Amino acid sequence: MKKILSLFAFSVLIVFQSEAQTLSDLYETLSKSVVKIIIEEKDFNVREGQIVTNEGIGSGVLIDANGLILTASHVVQTAENIRVQFNDGETIPAKVVSSAPFADVAAIQLSWAPKNKVVAKLGDSDQVRVGDEIFMVGSPYGLDFSLSVGYISGRHIKKRFAHGAHVIEFFQTDASINHGNSGGPMFNMNGEVVGLASYILSESGGFQGLGFAATSNVCKKLLLEEATPWTGMEAVLVGGELGSALNIPQNIGLLVQKVTLFSPIGALGIEGGTIPMEYNGETILIGGDIILAVNGTPLTTEAGIEKIADEFSKLKKGDSFTLIVWRDGKKHKLKGTVGGI
Repeated sequence: MKKILSLFAFSVLIVFQSEAQTLSDLYETLSKSVVKIIIEEKDFNVREGQIVTNEGIGSGVLIDANGLILTASHVVQTAENIRVQFNDGETIPAKVVSSAPFADVAAIQLSWAPKNKVVAKLGDSDQVRVGDEIFMVGSPYGLDFSLSVGYISGRHIKKRFAHGAHVIEFFQTDASINHGNSGGPMFNMNGEVVGLASYILSESGGFQGLGFAATSNVCKKLLLEEATPWTGMEAVLVGGELGSALNIPQNIGLLVQKVTLFSPIGALGIEGGTIPMEYNGETILIGGDIILAVNGTPLTTEAGIEKIADEFSKLKKGDSFTLIVWRDGKKHKLKGTVGGI
């Protein structure tokens, strides 16, 4: 009996060693497709009362030999400069070509093709089940190309105003996600990308077992099939009491928070906020422009917001668009051109 038990224990040990070796092999290969993203962006420093340049980090994954990289929208949405660093030290400038902030996914294009890099394969996130083992690679707190392992803890599907009934989906995972992981790939055990690290739920600011990743099929839809245009702007919808306090001449407006100069919206001279304000438990910036309408459609109803988002998603490079903005108590009409792919 003791001999049978020892043989069983030995066989279990072999299985565990085999699985560990498989994960090590996967990491050794796939970490060559993962990148550290270093950005510079302009922020309004309230204490100094002026615009300052801040540096931030995120992660991403190479999905095309010509240099197309997927990451989280919040990493690059208002970046003035983007540098991408591979695990062998090669560093290449990049620009945003597509971004869907409502789903927190974006695509950036390297200025030239990287040398001898591994291209990651996008998997089918619809085939992923709760309980599946996954692993993530990124740069948490600047600790480059760190590995974390966990399981799919849940699948969260929600409809947003963008694209009408378009579904936005996130995986919940217990794999560690921290500052710097954002945009990094979630791999299944076949080595396919099934998600991009997006955000965490935390009371302390650190990881507490509740991390979320945008699914690969959402990335495919919004970044590769539709190529949602990048605006270069962060903004929040405002209405109700706050809208009245800001003297908006309609029930809903889009309050601009930040905007990067070299972007379709920035080129119009749109101004971001400069005055911090606590609202519904969050800090927002007021004092910037408020967008009232896009291409003649006002932001007054959910149907109008859906129409605007749907129309804007179909714009291609070189297409023109118009904005009506509220600034200094007056309406201004601005006309711009879409950049991107």
